[in-house]
Amino acid sequence: MKILVVDDHAIVRKGMIALLKEEILGLEFDESGSTEAALHQVLAYPYALVIADITLPGRSGLDLLKDLRSTQPKLPVLIMSALPEKDYAVRAFKLGASGYLSKQSAADTLVTAVSRVLSGGRYVSPGLAEVLVGTLQQTSFDEPHEALSNRELEVLRLIAESHSLKAIAARLDLSEKTIATYRARISAKLGLATNVELTRYAVQRGLIE
Repeated sequence: MKILVVDDHAIVRKGMIALLKEEILGLEFDESGSTEAALHQVLAYPYALVIADITLPGRSGLDLLKDLRSTQPKLPVLIMSALPEKDYAVRAFKLGASGYLSKQSAADTLVTAVSRVLSGGRYVSPGLAEVLVGTLQQTSFDEPHEALSNRELEVLRLIAESHSLKAIAARLDLSEKTIATYRARISAKLGLATNVELTRYAVQRGLIE
């Protein structure tokens, strides 16, 4: 049984693999540092599970999840990220994730999550379960950014990380005009005009690592 670990930090991949090898017998692992590389690897090998971060070079882990649901619908994907559960977990589950785990979680929580997903189940932390229930009962948005699409949220995050529109376009393989359109939509939805205001908003709400 082999797992593909997708994270742009080698030390994170190595640490996660070492922990899981020690705690769950019989597992083998491959590593990947980007969405594009991971997609090629998944086509070449029938993995039992993909563990992926959201923040990756180029296209995000949510893009990876979306593509995998289209090409490998039965392949379980566990998202593990430092980004806020409240803002990203619901989006991940809507795209078909089998679980969402914070990078701040204890080591035994990772083991529990992986074991559960490999057994055909889903993993939701107790805190996240409350968030999901609240989302189902929600009739309006608590925060303006909750109205952003997945792509708009990603563009906001990249703007807040000081990437230019040209750099964002290259990273996401989209035209600069398309990115400018996303930025205009973000500004309209958040009621913020400048990149400084957008960055301050993202930082204050923990939308970037």
